[in-house]
Amino acid sequence: MANPLLDIRNLSVDFVTEGHTTNALQNITISVNRGEILAIVGESGSGKSVTSLSILQLLPSPPAIYRSGEILLTVDAETVDMLKTPVEALSSIRGNQVAMIFQEPMTSLNPVFTCGFQVLEAIRLHKKISDSEAKSRTIALFEKVKLPDPSGIFDRYPHQLSGGQKQRVMIAMAMSCEPSLLICDEPTTALDVTVQKNILQLIRELQIQNNMGVIFITHDLSVVSEIADRVAVMYKGKIVEQAVAKTLFSSPQHPYTKALLACRPLLHAKGERLPVVSDFMEIDEDGKIIEKSGVRSLESGVENITEIQTPNSRLLTVENLKVYFPATKTFLGKPLTYTKAVDDISFDLYEGETLGLVGESGCGKSTLGRAILRLIDVTEGTVHYKGSDLLAANNSQLKALRKDMQIIFQDPYSSLNPRITIGDAIAEPLQVHGLINKAQQRKEKVYELLEKVGLKADHYNRYPHEFSGGQRQRIVIARALALQPSFVICDESVSALDVSVQAQVLNLLNDLKKEFGFTAIFISHDLSVVRYISDRIMVMNKGKIEEIGPADRVYHHPQSAYTQKLIASIPGAVV
Repeated sequence: MANPLLDIRNLSVDFVTEGHTTNALQNITISVNRGEILAIVGESGSGKSVTSLSILQLLPSPPAIYRSGEILLTVDAETVDMLKTPVEALSSIRGNQVAMIFQEPMTSLNPVFTCGFQVLEAIRLHKKISDSEAKSRTIALFEKVKLPDPSGIFDRYPHQLSGGQKQRVMIAMAMSCEPSLLICDEPTTALDVTVQKNILQLIRELQIQNNMGVIFITHDLSVVSEIADRVAVMYKGKIVEQAVAKTLFSSPQHPYTKALLACRPLLHAKGERLPVVSDFMEIDEDGKIIEKSGVRSLESGVENITEIQTPNSRLLTVENLKVYFPATKTFLGKPLTYTKAVDDISFDLYEGETLGLVGESGCGKSTLGRAILRLIDVTEGTVHYKGSDLLAANNSQLKALRKDMQIIFQDPYSSLNPRITIGDAIAEPLQVHGLINKAQQRKEKVYELLEKVGLKADHYNRYPHEFSGGQRQRIVIARALALQPSFVICDESVSALDVSVQAQVLNLLNDLKKEFGFTAIFISHDLSVVRYISDRIMVMNKGKIEEIGPADRVYHHPQSAYTQKLIASIPGAVV
């Protein structure tokens, strides 16, 4: 029998910092064959990315120390141990025999070079072809990954592309040398469902065409159901379950796997309290996992979100709102053409309501949210909040309104100041708006807010980098609610979270909404999440409203062909 393309045997990796040792991987054993897709799933911190980075020897050493194991890669009928391969030989393997699609395209692309040049450079590094041929191949790759205007994007810089478009550039770069093994580290996390479906299909097609082995790392088991042949489930540096994909979904054995499968919003009624990992298992004093019984006796929390049958009074009225950005300019800077990010949109938002706003990347969702809050300039239209014209408000009037309107951004790390503690970050709006003038009282208020979002008071003096993604999201939620706003915009606030952490945050938002009674616009590209948390859904497409109506009606009986396409693209709808 032929050797596997990749064979990892008993791999253990520790991180040693300031005398403290963290066991990142503990005796990992997995293999990948040619023509096979292996999915590695688990929460943040489970060891998924450490495993993938170890394969290409991209972990800095120190602090990373390989305690034991082998990483055997079969290249041109020869087997090499990546742990013992010289740096020079690794350079010829990386990007050529083994390619990787990283999780974060914003930081993976060089901001000072065009997207086309960066892919062309990767091709020229490993292939002896001319610049013109490399350019043609790059544009063809951009077409393959469904980028709009491939020739135009060749000359654009990363900041000129949406997050989803940048991820597609990264995928094109990884595919450029037709590798034998492709490692995909959360490649579809930030993508809308239609692009995600296209990317999954593309990876599967290329894998079949090139008889390529693929390691697909994700926290989303719904995505796994669409693409994987086999699945390895990781928890705290160990593989707790491995199985053929169909077997794992139909008969999960480990309580952690059962938890990951159960906590997806797709499987639950709107407003029902989502189960979380702690409902399925607990860890005893010796670190042993104990499965809990009677898990499905969780009480329904349907009362947390109710359909608005008779509308309350209007909180927000948006009329004929337009936000246009210059697309091309004359030599002197006069705009010639415009990109219509928000194009003549009108809607009402009622007190106590959660309005879900969905659509693909670039449809104008985030632009609309920022325009309503006057974080970007509006071209035309009106926005009335509690009867006040927000667009006509001067700076002092706007500051007074700001404490009543808050936003939870998509990336909590970039929206927190890395130089100040999270306690000071949450206390800052209380001080700026003069709500609590005494430092000790502000600190006590922050303690209370931290506990409300499931954190501890002793987290006050820690910095953002000391928290996980889910914890940082809780911190920015606490900061947004510090002023007890009437109106909150959640801009993709759960899109990059593990499915289990996402369930915790959605439960938290439901609980806090019930306690504080705020009105919300929940922006997301994930219709299953929006259906779960919203009273009404508004679907946007190319700057316009495609459809608006009650959440269950829009989700189960969409009227627009575009909405039907979005729903059909949701992964794992039938598992």
